[in-house]
Amino acid sequence: MHTNQLLHRTSLEIDRERLSKRTGITPDRLYEFANQCTLLEVSGMDRFLPVIRRLGINSMKALRAQDAKHLHTNLADAIGLAGAPSFSDVEYWISQATALDIVEEPEPRRVRSVID
Repeated sequence: MHTNQLLHRTSLEIDRERLSKRTGITPDRLYEFANQCTLLEVSGMDRFLPVIRRLGINSMKALRAQDAKHLHTNLADAIGLAGAPSFSDVEYWISQATALDIVEEPEPRRVRSVID
């Protein structure tokens, strides 16, 4: 399965629930996969994803919340200036985070009380 297909099948919570029943993969794990797929959709970011994920950016929502200068500095510190993406690349990634964020967040789970 291509990442685009996985993204299509996991972007909505109802689809993750259905796929979970068929595969045994939890909806939460499928949600993680969907977020990883959306990050792969950002042009030029794929080769930096391992470092970006180590910096705690695991979704478009998290990427959108980043300050471009701060993220660029963190990437340069982690990779080295020669291998780091350009500042304009980082700005572009953050701008794409809004346009490409199609993953529906899961509904908060209701806690059911147990009556003795």
